[in-house]
Amino acid sequence: MSIETVDLTHVYMPGTERAVVAVDRVSLRIDDGETVGIMGPTGSGKSTLIQHFNGLLRPTSGRVLIDGEDLWPREKDGPRTADLHKVRRKVGLIFQFPEHQLFEESVYDDIAFGPRNLGLPEEEVRRRVTVALRMVGVPEDEAEALGRRSPFSLSGGQMRRVAIAGVLAMRPATLVLDEPTAGLDPRGRLELLETLSRLHRRWGLTLVVVSHNMEDLAALVDRVIILDQGRLILDGPTREVFRDPESLRRLGLDAPPVVALMHALAARGAQVDVSRLSPREAAEEIDQWIRAGRPRRAGSGREGDAGLVHV
Repeated sequence: MSIETVDLTHVYMPGTERAVVAVDRVSLRIDDGETVGIMGPTGSGKSTLIQHFNGLLRPTSGRVLIDGEDLWPREKDGPRTADLHKVRRKVGLIFQFPEHQLFEESVYDDIAFGPRNLGLPEEEVRRRVTVALRMVGVPEDEAEALGRRSPFSLSGGQMRRVAIAGVLAMRPATLVLDEPTAGLDPRGRLELLETLSRLHRRWGLTLVVVSHNMEDLAALVDRVIILDQGRLILDGPTREVFRDPESLRRLGLDAPPVVALMHALAARGAQVDVSRLSPREAAEEIDQWIRAGRPRRAGSGREGDAGLVHV
């Protein structure tokens, strides 16, 4: 499944003195199976952009196409819309703090809410709930017990995964998430990132993730799109985008700490690959550099001494 925008523009309160151009002539394409991060300064248009991906917002101008079908086609007899219910089953949109949307008395009923509204038989609803829980890391033999619990008795990370399961029960091909790790403690953040990674690796979902957290994007996505003042500024492989911390800094963005470390080492003469993104990759790269380059002990001036290297 593909998502495409062509010269997409969205203006809030158009034609008034308070008109705000939130998205300005953005053209992009996201293909089936991709993992894409969208980042940019506050107010850059990220959340507005993704609300066009399943028709929650109507463009002021430009086009949005899902699998080549225009969501807002115009004909001679006037405007019409695509089947937005069908589109929203294909593209699941999860807002920031989705656990605030939990409302049923049990985890099971909360996840089952969407499938039941489709008019599915209860046996199919039950199967979808079980599969959705498995997709977010709940083993099948534990799903029944968890399903009986109140969602409000769970930890923040568990509540968020239940909220995601409610969207997965609708069987989307693409999952679009707005700041998915916001407000989670370190453990909850890592668990959720692993859940999202597994949804892509094992279940084949396309992931589109809006985040201010560069570490999250470095760990999760293969492609990064940067917006600024509603415009698409940069679109490329994650490693290439993060190779230039200075460009990110000019946009008010910080490179992930691992990338900053590798650049600091390189600036001081270390022969290291600055495109390393994860702590493990960085550790392996630094280890290879130390073994091969035998850096000087800080202040000793002698080659081959083992010791600290100031960065």
